[in-house]
Amino acid sequence: MTVVQAFNDWFASVSALVVPSFSATGLVWISITIVAYLLALSVARRTRGHPLANPVLVTAVITGMVILISGQGTGNYQHEAGFIHWLLGPATVALAIPMYAQWQKIRELGWRLVLAVFLAGVIAPLTAWLTVWFYDAPLAIQMTMLAKSITTPLAMEATAQINGIPALAAVFVITTGIVGAVIAPGAYHLLNVTLPQARGVALGAVCHAVGTAKALQMSERTGALVTLGLCLNGIMTAIILPLLFA
Repeated sequence: MTVVQAFNDWFASVSALVVPSFSATGLVWISITIVAYLLALSVARRTRGHPLANPVLVTAVITGMVILISGQGTGNYQHEAGFIHWLLGPATVALAIPMYAQWQKIRELGWRLVLAVFLAGVIAPLTAWLTVWFYDAPLAIQMTMLAKSITTPLAMEATAQINGIPALAAVFVITTGIVGAVIAPGAYHLLNVTLPQARGVALGAVCHAVGTAKALQMSERTGALVTLGLCLNGIMTAIILPLLFA
């Protein structure tokens, strides 16, 4: 056996462990999901970024309709298109990029930024959890609700570690983002929140990716800090939740 052959065998064995294998059916489902996402992006552009036209939501609706019509079931889809779920790992790691790009701004704002994000990360999920607890929801749903205000990759991973329901976490995350983006302008006006930095951090910390899109529509200064709220709250929540509830 040559060195090249040995390396190829080793790489194939490692890839089998790290990257999900593909099948013809899996490639079809992945292609359907990609096409659905491209259509969703087109819808979002045509509606000028309306919160209800969120690409993730529209993609889920389109893909869900295809699954329903085909009669394959969600379990089969999750198995065949597992590569998409695997990509949540790299997507989570990629959050380091905006954090690095905004590192100087983090140092400038210091403890004020960290405190604001921490309070947002505690108050928002706590009030949501108290609501479902009051109505005596199952424990799994209560745990899932705690991760509703962080971006989807982190929410699904954190939920899995605290015995929640990752798929339901994605639904809660999208719903939170859409509702937050819709009511944010009115809430800012009602509470007289005029500082662009405060608006951006709040949207990022509570409404994650959907809030990011809304902040960029508001103003450039508001959008400049929204990624900080998203990343900092996501990282802190993803670390703290498993420590408290795992």
